[in-house]
Order: sequence, then C-alpha cells, then structure tokens
Amino acid sequence: MSSRGRKKAATQRMLQQLRTATNSTSMNKASIIVDATKYIEELKQKVEGINNSELGTVESSSSTSQDQLPMVTVETLERGFLINVFSERNCPGMLVAILEAFEELGLDVLDARVSCEDNFQLEAVGGEGQDQNESIDAQVVKQAVLQAINNMN
Repeated sequence: MSSRGRKKAATQRMLQQLRTATNSTSMNKASIIVDATKYIEELKQKVEGINNSELGTVESSSSTSQDQLPMVTVETLERGFLINVFSERNCPGMLVAILEAFEELGLDVLDARVSCEDNFQLEAVGGEGQDQNESIDAQVVKQAVLQAINNMN
C-alpha cells in the first residue's frame, strides 16, 4: 500500500472514531469536525457547571461551619436532664464527643434518639450517676456539651 493510501486510511479511521465519540451521523469530514466541536463545547459547559456547583457547595459549607454553632437546650427533670442538640451540619465524632462530656459529668444516658443523616440531632435523657456526690445544674450540662463540640474543631 502506498503512502497516500495509508494516510487516507488513517484519516478515515480518525474520522470514524470522532463520529463514534461524538455520536455524529455526518458523513463528510467538515460536518464531523463541526459536530465534534459542538460536542467539546457541551463538555466544557458541563465541566464549568460542575465546578461552579462544587465551588458554591464548598463556599456555603465553609461559611456555615464557621457561623453556626449547634443549638443546645437542657431541661431539668425530676432526676436528671433532657438534653437536645441540633446542628445544621453533621460532623464525624460529634456524638462521641457529647457522650464523653456526659461521662465526665457523671451522667448516665437513660434514653436517647439520634439522627446523623444530613444534620445532627440528639435528644437524650441523662440521669445523675449513683456515685454522684454533688448536684449538677442544667447550665453546667449545656456548657460541657458546647465545650465538647467546640473542642472537636
């Protein structure tokens, strides 16, 4: 096969690959290249859209993580406390940090409901342990929980 024939065959293979990659139905060289150019532009727009959405997500999550502390409420019960913690963001280890704070205060968790899907939500009933000599008030529990969460960051 001559050099000219090999060159023509290589060009035809390249055009066929372009047609396949861009889903083009065109038969002539110019139309295939136009279709390929349109396809590349579409891909560029998709990439820009993905990058912009990721950038928006990163910016919003970094601003939220700095600005919003979890909402913590503590109510005094007959023997213990009802502790509610809600945060717009879920951080790995938040539940463990809160439970460690309970343990440091000598609170036993009597009942708890936790959701850690997109946000963090905890409702727990804590009772003072048997060996607890001094009484704990709701403000001390709230401060210990907030401190445990802040120490995570």
